[in-house]
Amino acid sequence: MHYVLARITVKPEAADSARQLLITLVAQSRKEEGCVSYELYQQAATPHVFQTVEQWKDEAAANAHMRTPHVGAAIAAAAPLFAAAPEILAYTKVA
Repeated sequence: MHYVLARITVKPEAADSARQLLITLVAQSRKEEGCVSYELYQQAATPHVFQTVEQWKDEAAANAHMRTPHVGAAIAAAAPLFAAAPEILAYTKVA
């Protein structure tokens, strides 16, 4: 299994718009071959900060996800909303 955590920080005034974009991205991503789980969280205290927790069959599936048209479209649409570059980290479960 391959795990990816992405922290997305947008401008505070863009939180609602980003939330809608990310909800659409999650729905599309869950349909992908190799997607085991794809969840989206929004920080309660700072609602302009989002976190995805993704579980992929393997690293190849996660890499393929990043090349899909819907990921490219989401990044292009969200780019003006970003307060910082997304932080994307990959993990392997150890226990």
